[in-house]
Amino acid sequence: MWDAIVIGSGIGGLAAAAALSKRKHRVLLLEQHTVPGGQTQTFRRQDWVFAAGVHYVSGVGPQPGPEGQFRRLLEWLGDGSLQFAPCANPYDIVRLPGFEFGIPYPESAYRAALHARFQGESVAIDRWFHACHEARKAGTTLMAMHNFPAWIGWGIRLLRGRQADEWSSHTLADQLAEIAHPQLRAVLGARWGDYGAPPATAPFIEHAWVTGAYDGGAYYPVGGPARFAESLLPTVRAAGGECRLGAEVRRILVEDGRAVGVEVLEGGLSTLERAKNVISDIGLANTLACLDASVAGAWREKARPLEPGPGYVALYIGLEGDISSAGATSANHWIYASVDIDRLWLHPADEDAPGLFVSFPSLKDPAWRGPPTAEVIALVDSAAFSPWLNEAHSGDDYAAFKDWVAKRLLGQFNRHFPALASMVRFHEAATPLTQRRFVHAVEGSMYGVEMSLERQGSDALKLRTPVPGLLLAGQDVIGPGVQAAFMGGLMAAATVEPALWRQLGK
Repeated sequence: MWDAIVIGSGIGGLAAAAALSKRKHRVLLLEQHTVPGGQTQTFRRQDWVFAAGVHYVSGVGPQPGPEGQFRRLLEWLGDGSLQFAPCANPYDIVRLPGFEFGIPYPESAYRAALHARFQGESVAIDRWFHACHEARKAGTTLMAMHNFPAWIGWGIRLLRGRQADEWSSHTLADQLAEIAHPQLRAVLGARWGDYGAPPATAPFIEHAWVTGAYDGGAYYPVGGPARFAESLLPTVRAAGGECRLGAEVRRILVEDGRAVGVEVLEGGLSTLERAKNVISDIGLANTLACLDASVAGAWREKARPLEPGPGYVALYIGLEGDISSAGATSANHWIYASVDIDRLWLHPADEDAPGLFVSFPSLKDPAWRGPPTAEVIALVDSAAFSPWLNEAHSGDDYAAFKDWVAKRLLGQFNRHFPALASMVRFHEAATPLTQRRFVHAVEGSMYGVEMSLERQGSDALKLRTPVPGLLLAGQDVIGPGVQAAFMGGLMAAATVEPALWRQLGK
């Protein structure tokens, strides 16, 4: 018997497994793919190496406070080899027709840049940042009430519950409506792709939380995102644990109302593995699918209204030559066709993407040794891929559709970066079907459950599930993104081993 079984080796599963291993628990980490890391994995195409889902991270700076907490936790949990390089400053660049604005850190520099560019909007700018500060405090309260031990959550609700309830009803669109200047409004709301919900549905708390996380800077893992798994897995093995690849969990075993293990399919053979606790890092919907239909009926009803979030199309571009001399930097570009930033890509076969995120990972990593790369992401309504999403085999019509969409995205990239167009040597697209295939994302969702007001307050998304011995980890618990998913895994481990809660304050 294992002390714990962790399903899924995304950053949340890695964090949970490593944290429990630090307390001498023997952990079995099960990953259905042949590569560990989930969205932190990398892959090679010819001479080019691409990152599946990490473009920049926060919380890993040298600062002693919250701006360095993620780094300190990674150093404690890992083998000490994981390092981070700062991105350019400004680290995010918003591009609208005839307009460009770079977002620097820290927040004081960002505010100063806004005041200098939008000189008649000082009151609106100051009001915005005050709202962000209040919303972040409310978000911390909501997270604690949902996931901390019950007696702590009760105390926090008593002290700050009213403020949390007030801010939890605000969408990003609600807050942006108070900004009259269209370009300022677009700059402040542009980065909603970092959590995958357009302003009309995005909780303002989430937007404030995510954008505020970069007050301490934006960073990239030296050696690429695969270094997360390479650094954390030795801790699991040192405590007697294992990470098994190509191991698909088919069923979570429940006996006398308690989770006691899993049925896992490896190499065509089905076996049972038993443990005192099971931690799932595969998302709410996939977790429920692994339970017998007769288990946790009330939990299923609470989960039913929660929908998958939008999908995305990613274009991985291999280049040749000195892309720095052609204008590329380690900054990210948020490019919109107009000041109307609240649009998903609805018809990728018939229209250009209304918004693009463009990143140059090879310029972010000082250890990069291969030819340069670029990555382009457009958030899409997964309904555009619905003819193939539920099919076992996608077929030639999907391949033709995917190729057409890839060429359209490449054309947009070339128009926005004309000096780089002649350097393109390779391109390949990923779609919601790719996401479904490699990480089993429901409907190819980019960030799991849709980030909405309903999700924000849902009792279906707690560390402790209604099934004793079964816990949730990862981004469905705390929020989208690497750092939030990591904290979800660490907090799941702390729920099993309470001594770990002390690490969260270090």
